[in-house]
Amino acid sequence: MTMAWIWTGMVACSLAFGALTGNLDALGGAALEGARSAVELCVSMAGVMCLWTGVMEVMRQSGLSARLARAFRPLLRRAMPNAARDEETLSAVSANLSANLLGLGNAATPLGIRAARAMARGSEGVASDELCLFIVLNTASIQLLPTTVAGVRAALGAAAPFDILPAVWLASFGSVAVGLAAARLLGRVWRD
Repeated sequence: MTMAWIWTGMVACSLAFGALTGNLDALGGAALEGARSAVELCVSMAGVMCLWTGVMEVMRQSGLSARLARAFRPLLRRAMPNAARDEETLSAVSANLSANLLGLGNAATPLGIRAARAMARGSEGVASDELCLFIVLNTASIQLLPTTVAGVRAALGAAAPFDILPAVWLASFGSVAVGLAAARLLGRVWRD
């Protein structure tokens, strides 16, 4: 609801300043151009999303995503011992982290919701430290292949859409490290 008010305020301010400065024609042209560009981007991104969703499905059917998720389990058992007790929860957490690792945020979202719901069972409305840690890992997420960002770059005409890999790796490792440190620190502060 807040975003609706912000966008409405921005449009109202644009219209007011366009009228005051006599640039309503330019404002109308820019609005139409923006709408056209948005539709073109959405259509081109739909193709990219179909491609990577298909790749994820092939990985799932071939068992590769299950093996990738299994590789995370020893680490997750140490980081989230309570979630590790339930195989379904651990499987959803592992699959979510695997999808995020491959840059498939849209595929990771339903898995993350399923894992968060399972982790929240019996918590009486208060998020556990493990659930908060999972949310941090899901939000910051290390990405080896930023497929969505590369798709946007390709749709906008980038010659080498994956040339951002070193920056993405550095930023994602940094964000996960800071997120994990903050989660641990805040978990101790609130416990005391």
